[in-house]
Amino acid sequence: MAREDEKERGLKLSSVSPAQDDFVAAFTSETLPISGRVVRMGPRSLSPILQRHAYPDHLGEILGEAVLLSTLIGSAMKFQGRILAQAEGDGPVSMLVGEYNTDGSVRAYSRYEAERWAYLEKVNRGEKPHMPQLFGPQGALALIIIQDDRNVQPYQGIVPLVKGSLADCAEDYFHQSQQVQTCLALSVKRDAAGEWHAGGMMIQKMAGDDARGDTDEGWREAMALFNTLDPEELCSEELPAQDLLYRLFHEGGVRMQSPEPLDDNCTCNEERLRHTLAGMPDESLREMAEDDGMLGVDCQFCARHYDIPVEAVTGAAN
Repeated sequence: MAREDEKERGLKLSSVSPAQDDFVAAFTSETLPISGRVVRMGPRSLSPILQRHAYPDHLGEILGEAVLLSTLIGSAMKFQGRILAQAEGDGPVSMLVGEYNTDGSVRAYSRYEAERWAYLEKVNRGEKPHMPQLFGPQGALALIIIQDDRNVQPYQGIVPLVKGSLADCAEDYFHQSQQVQTCLALSVKRDAAGEWHAGGMMIQKMAGDDARGDTDEGWREAMALFNTLDPEELCSEELPAQDLLYRLFHEGGVRMQSPEPLDDNCTCNEERLRHTLAGMPDESLREMAEDDGMLGVDCQFCARHYDIPVEAVTGAAN
């Protein structure tokens, strides 16, 4: 009973759901100068995405990290829209993108060369590859923010993929482009039954002011606590996120806000696809069409197939 009372003082929750997977939530410390977010993904969000594409395990892990990253950043946006964590290069993986939409939907896909990937796996002897191995020396990570308001131009921030992990590269982005000190931890694993589980956490330093005073010492303490995170803890099915936050920050008190649910839900639809195709030259569209006059298009994210009459998207129809 004493431990439960202590836990209640250390972790204050705002309508927290008992669900352990498929949500993102903000949290704050009552004594440390940080704002943070924690995310868990599993059977309703990330797992069906990775199972649908059947990527090699390590590629699935890194693609899952991109989805975690976009969710941690995007869920803090104050407007409706989506954010893409998009990595590109000329290595075995040419493109990898994880997308979060403010309605709680996530999606992802990757393009890679199977032969070069197999060679990389052989060279690494089963160890997880680092970013330059995946994307080459000119690889880059772009964080792309697209608002639903079409009058607002998309924002794009880019950072080189020169560090070992996606999280390390993203921390560089915040330091260089946003000038916000940030710690990120991302973890993705597949269990024996083939289900994928993932967890991520991000903390950012709050600037000092008259109320807080100098925040440097408190930030150093927060970083030291954050660095005790174990990758297994981040995505453990047995350790709820609220218990993980309590383990890390209970001495000063931590408040976790109401979680926002996440799900695997691609935003593709025929109307949007027709609009995109209508912007292409008629000649190109007719060359792409099958003998029956249909354009067969597959969504790279969800693998959904669309058959669209070429006459419906050419100049003659508009």
